Amino acid sequence: MTVSARKASIIVCHTIGAIWLAAAQPAAATQKFATQTGQACGQCHVNPKGAGPLTPAGEAFKANGNKAPAQPASPGSTPPK
Repeated sequence: MTVSARKASIIVCHTIGAIWLAAAQPAAATQKFATQTGQACGQCHVNPKGAGPLTPAGEAFKANGNKAPAQPASPGSTPPK
């Protein structure tokens, strides 16, 4: 059985594509901010559904070690001991 160069090329491309898709990992995005604050992904991401470029708030969250910023004390409250 002989295989033409074109068919061999198609087989190789499909095989590489299948391997690439099988090896794909889900996005490594963190949902910590949404979990900690109850806010939507669009709070940190330009895209309201999440992923992609970060907003200034998202950059601040990332720079803070993926932790929500400390809430400022309300007027008249005493700091915890």
